[in-house]
Amino acid sequence: MIQAETLELLEWHRLCQHLSTFAATKLGAVVARDLRIPDSQAESEYLLAQTKEVYELESRLTTGLVFEGIQDIGDFLERAELQGVLAGEELLAIATTLAGARNLRRIIDNQPDVPILSELVADLRTYPELEQEIHRCIDERGQVTDRASQKLADIRTEVRKIRNQITQKLQNILQAKAGAVQEQIITQRGDRYVIPVKAPQKDAIPGIVHDTSTSGATLYIEPNSIVPLGNQLRQLVRREQAEEEAIRRVLTEQVAAVKLDLERLLAIVTSLDLATAKARYSLWLQANPPHFINREANESITLRQLRHPLLVWQQQHEQGQSVIPVDLLIQPQIRVVTITGPNTGGKTVTLKTLGLAALMAKVGLFVPAREPVELPWFEQILADIGDEQSLQQNLSTFSGHIRRISRILDALGHEEEDAGMRGQGDTENEENISPSPPPPLPPSSLVLLDEVGAGTDPAEGSALAIALLCYLAENAQLTMATTHFGELKALKYQDERFENASVEFDEATLSPTYRLLWGIPGRSNALAIARRLGLKPEVVEAAKSNLGGATDEVNQVIAGLEAQRRHQETKAAQAQDLLQQAERLYKQVTEKATALQERERDLRASQEIAVQQAIAQAKNEIAKVIRRLQQGTPTAQDAQQATNALNQITEKFIPQPPPKPKQGYVPKVGDRIRIPKLGQTAEVLTAPDEDGELTVRFGIMKMTVKLEDVESLDGKKAEPVIKEHKSKGESRVVETPAPATAPAIRTSQNTVDLRGRRVPDAEMILDKAISEATGPIWIIHGHGTGKLRQGVHAFLKQHPRVSRYEAAEQSDGGTGVTVAYVE
Repeated sequence: MIQAETLELLEWHRLCQHLSTFAATKLGAVVARDLRIPDSQAESEYLLAQTKEVYELESRLTTGLVFEGIQDIGDFLERAELQGVLAGEELLAIATTLAGARNLRRIIDNQPDVPILSELVADLRTYPELEQEIHRCIDERGQVTDRASQKLADIRTEVRKIRNQITQKLQNILQAKAGAVQEQIITQRGDRYVIPVKAPQKDAIPGIVHDTSTSGATLYIEPNSIVPLGNQLRQLVRREQAEEEAIRRVLTEQVAAVKLDLERLLAIVTSLDLATAKARYSLWLQANPPHFINREANESITLRQLRHPLLVWQQQHEQGQSVIPVDLLIQPQIRVVTITGPNTGGKTVTLKTLGLAALMAKVGLFVPAREPVELPWFEQILADIGDEQSLQQNLSTFSGHIRRISRILDALGHEEEDAGMRGQGDTENEENISPSPPPPLPPSSLVLLDEVGAGTDPAEGSALAIALLCYLAENAQLTMATTHFGELKALKYQDERFENASVEFDEATLSPTYRLLWGIPGRSNALAIARRLGLKPEVVEAAKSNLGGATDEVNQVIAGLEAQRRHQETKAAQAQDLLQQAERLYKQVTEKATALQERERDLRASQEIAVQQAIAQAKNEIAKVIRRLQQGTPTAQDAQQATNALNQITEKFIPQPPPKPKQGYVPKVGDRIRIPKLGQTAEVLTAPDEDGELTVRFGIMKMTVKLEDVESLDGKKAEPVIKEHKSKGESRVVETPAPATAPAIRTSQNTVDLRGRRVPDAEMILDKAISEATGPIWIIHGHGTGKLRQGVHAFLKQHPRVSRYEAAEQSDGGTGVTVAYVE
């Protein structure tokens, strides 16, 4: 009973109603509105795993899980089992449900990493043959089709024939007796065909009167000539209905034969729909999956930015106020949390939010809080939450609270007995193994008390509240209670299992901020509010004197703690911003460093490939030189050509040494220089020798100084001379720049005409011309098909004496002529 009361107090039914709106099927919505609370942590973890898999699956699929065609066929299955005959629409609903379930299984089977859902649909039997038979016999309107049986098709053919005969005869009568009929129409009364006849002219068309108009001016008569046809039609229709019923009876019997499998299918599809509704509701709430912790293993309850789900719904759908989240960070040793503060400050909302969060985690819903979401699995969630704004705080209300609290304590007593029995059973099983019994199982209940001890004498109420909270600290895993009693604030300093929290109040605006402050008890704001609302100052001061200085000092201490808390929160927010900025910068630097490393690896790899290719090419060209020397008797000219070729290969593939750095200031004879050590200016008489010494004169004195000891008049330093170690007899060779070569001129001697030649013949002519050439040669190959030009270019590319080649100037033939530069 107390469990049902708790669900009602927490407004759990409203949350379930919101959840049902995300269901895709009627059965899913019904189950969501009456959501069952699991009895074990294993079941809750299984439901959470279901929700997680559907959540991830929905994010991967374009349209999510589709439940199209699935209907509530439970009543149809029951009637089929009782040998009732199902209607066509009911049979059609069964067929579409089978198709929808098969489509769901196909979607899940095609997705990886969904073991829970795959196991759920593994035993799903969708009976495609039954579905096909239903669609063969029943059309989309729920009517039995002609193809259902040959007998039915023959009957309907005869029915259509008789109706055509009746219609034809009635048309003839309407034309023949046009003056006696009211309108030129054929209508029906019951299952008989009639025509409207004017009442005074009824004898003109003898027949059976089946109906009369309201005014009596029109009689609906079935002419005697078609009565036998009408009787025959009625018999055929009865036969048609009997055959349709027989067909539907056969189909119903097929459905009844697999009733258990179809009920299993319906349960599986409903479970999938419920899990999908949970995932979609969790996504809408921007909630995160909870993790069940063990507080005995020193794990803390962590619920940051926790929002009340019903208030979120109210904000989104009913234009309610924005939801202020709360942070619930409860250390493992804490068993009781007392929340103090002004009325309408959010204390009761905090209790309900925690209770709903615990229930949502139990049923497999995500919790609307920031990750990580960590809370225990509570076996019982018990609450006594009343309207703290009620003016009916009298004995009757106090009695109601006490009776409810008594039921809570009784429920905890039953839980303690169950835990003791489990512990005793374990002890008996391990009696011969362990000399001492294991410790009792920890209580696993969450108790929520609103305004504990209120509604009676403050002194007695405070004493009762203290005793009750101390009892709950022993017998419940976590208790959260709101109170206005100052004595409860001191429990934290007497017992480490107690913790204080308070809702913040802004004295400037005389309104609560709905923020929860941990570790700081709430202070009284009644006198401050009274002063700001205009109560006479002398009355407020008299009230302060009646309270005494101790209370004022406590309020000042609490105010100081609150100010310190706000300052720390500001600093923490700034530090968090700096940390996030540093993390962003670190991420950017890391990404750039990684990119540079990858680029360096790519460059190194490409350079290694280029080097390997160059080495291979050089080896090929050297091999060609060697083969050319090996052919025939080598002469001095051949050796010289081979040497030149090797030198060209060396220049081509061996990188040139880096240029020598440009020397700095070098004094010349006659220059005026400064000698900083002597503080004198002098004239250079001799240039610096190999040892970096030079002769200078200042005044009438001559002396030899080091090059590094002088500088120009504008401050340029002279670089010291590095003395080269030369072996005996070795002389320095000074290379003079080679004279500039004269520009090449095309003549008949350096022009080769290959037009009309084949590529092999052209290569022989080219090889001879290149061996005799002392400069560039012009090769005429023309345009044609381009094969001769390609062959010429390929030959020039691999020839060791050709440094480069290019198309001739436009005046010399353009792309029809190639200029090859021979070294």
